[in-house]
Amino acid sequence: MANADQKITLASARDIPFNKLTLSQANVRRLKSGISIEELAESIARRGLIQSLHVRPQLDAGGQETGLYEVPAGGRRFRALELLVKQKRLNKTAPVPCVVSAADADILIDEVSLAENIERAPLHPLDQFRAFLALREKGMSEEEIAAAFFVSAQVVKQRLRLTTVAPALLEAYGEEEMTLEQLMAFTVSDDHARQEQVWEAVRHSWNNEPYQIRRMLTEHSLRGSDRRVRFIGLEAYVEAGGSVMRDLFQDDDGGWIEDVPLLERLVAQKLQAEAETISAEGWKWVEVAAEFPYGHSFGLRRLAGTSIDLSDEERAAREKLRDEFDALEARYAEVEEFPEEVDARLGEIEAALEGFETRPMRFEPEQMAKAGVFVSIRQDGQLAIERGFVRPEDEVPIEADGAGEAEEVPRDAAGLPQIVTAGQAGPGEEDDEEEIKPLPDRLLTDLTAYRTLALRDALAAHPQIALTALLHKLVRDTFQHRTGTGCLQVSVQHVYLPPQTEGLNDSPAAQSVAARHEAWEADLPAEDAALWGWIAGLDEASRLALLAHCLSFGVNALHERPSPYSANGISAHGLQSRLSEADRLAQETGLDMVEAGWRPTASGYFDRVTKARILEAVREGAGDREAARIEHLKKADMAQEAERLLAGSGWLPEPLRGADGGADAPEADDGQADELEQTGPEATILTAAE
Repeated sequence: MANADQKITLASARDIPFNKLTLSQANVRRLKSGISIEELAESIARRGLIQSLHVRPQLDAGGQETGLYEVPAGGRRFRALELLVKQKRLNKTAPVPCVVSAADADILIDEVSLAENIERAPLHPLDQFRAFLALREKGMSEEEIAAAFFVSAQVVKQRLRLTTVAPALLEAYGEEEMTLEQLMAFTVSDDHARQEQVWEAVRHSWNNEPYQIRRMLTEHSLRGSDRRVRFIGLEAYVEAGGSVMRDLFQDDDGGWIEDVPLLERLVAQKLQAEAETISAEGWKWVEVAAEFPYGHSFGLRRLAGTSIDLSDEERAAREKLRDEFDALEARYAEVEEFPEEVDARLGEIEAALEGFETRPMRFEPEQMAKAGVFVSIRQDGQLAIERGFVRPEDEVPIEADGAGEAEEVPRDAAGLPQIVTAGQAGPGEEDDEEEIKPLPDRLLTDLTAYRTLALRDALAAHPQIALTALLHKLVRDTFQHRTGTGCLQVSVQHVYLPPQTEGLNDSPAAQSVAARHEAWEADLPAEDAALWGWIAGLDEASRLALLAHCLSFGVNALHERPSPYSANGISAHGLQSRLSEADRLAQETGLDMVEAGWRPTASGYFDRVTKARILEAVREGAGDREAARIEHLKKADMAQEAERLLAGSGWLPEPLRGADGGADAPEADDGQADELEQTGPEATILTAAE
């Protein structure tokens, strides 16, 4: 039995020339792990050998010491020293600090190697973050710290950023009450009180994911990718004293603007300055807004200006860009994806070529004296200038032949004079009722406005169906003896969609309709007398395409509140007829509202319906389990979660599904079904006379 008073004897340490050391075959580390041998060599060159090697005397076949020492623990350090010797940065006889154990020790050399590798305690990340902070406080720059530890400066900035989180949250992370990803999410805000408030709100909740933490910390701010931020530039906002929240741990798309009133003021000032410059051209009026609603120019006549021709230098520059574009496409025709720099250059060339195509128009002074300009901001942050619009009250009256009476000049068919409105439903409020109530009229109007625009786009793309719709209207008028005026007079009554509908102006359907309209408008003759001959000279396909485009502006699939009392209103039967015919057009054209760009968002849908409706949508689009997970949330949080859960799911509310999707037309009172009117997509918007 060993003596209880016997003390432990530690192995002695001494310096051994490097050329007397060899790597032991008993070293358990076989696979590469951690920093590379090259980086470890650089660390030794900078700081010296921080940790000694563990060695044992090497014995010959007779059991005698050979004068060499094998290294069972510290193999990577040995390889790094070996590299420094090969690089002639270290003498091969340089003394190396070593801990020498006895050759006849009872402990296997393999056990020593294994123990050194598995008993080491890795540094806690929080200790590393604080150590980086201590180095910076003692004078080292972020770049110097990065170079010393073989990481990028961005990594150092991220680590230092973590140390700025509220001390209470750092303590929670140190106690493993919080994950590193959650701690990263808190760095978007410098407000410690708000950080702690959010942590208390989510720490015991199932919904404590990093994205939820970021959303709560930035809910009162504005994305840096917003068109207004791009318009004035982030630098100008910061120079004016604005603060920006940034996320160093993921792509934050420009961060978050905290001082929204300051941003609005800067945008208004810059827009006003642009407007004054444009007004000096001689226009009667200039309207300015960060963003105009869809259809803001409907009902106004647009003047046909004169294109400003390209100069010889501009033509040469355009051709050079086209040649470069074609050469790049040909060079990379076989690759699946362009290299990043090539893709960026192609984008630059496309933007430059677009600038040559969208030349400013020249207007005569007498035209500008009665017309105006809309100045706004495009989605990419560039200034949008729409010149040459004449309001109805600014049209010059002309005298009718022989009557001596003034008559207003007819306006261009591009306007939509009639506005269809319905009762405004307030924003979604906290509602704990379990009953699934009918959708609000205002929401139904907005949803069906989106569908109407998409249906117009779909009908215009199907000329044969447009022709059928037109004939359907004419046959009804001819054989059902509807009253009309004039001699076989047919017209399209343009329907003005509600301007409040969110996202309508930037929807794919709106952009498609606008692009098609501008293309036809550019081809039309300037003189009205030449219009008949121009139309007669079109080939059959072009005539049908033009017919479909014009007819599409008459599509009206809007929901309205039925009213039996107003002569200008719509009856329940009329509304049902309108929506049924809209379903038929949607089915014939193959309209898909998901492909048309509609998405279920909190502001566009979920904030405006009851909690029961939100849960029903999540059950349909994401399943019962996800619905059960959010049913305890407050209305605002539930709406945000529903938007996230249904993103990319293809879910649609009933008014957008059509007949095949199981959606029914809104129920109406039985007493409102007596009045018959012309209310279908073809019938409501077309008038005919025999």
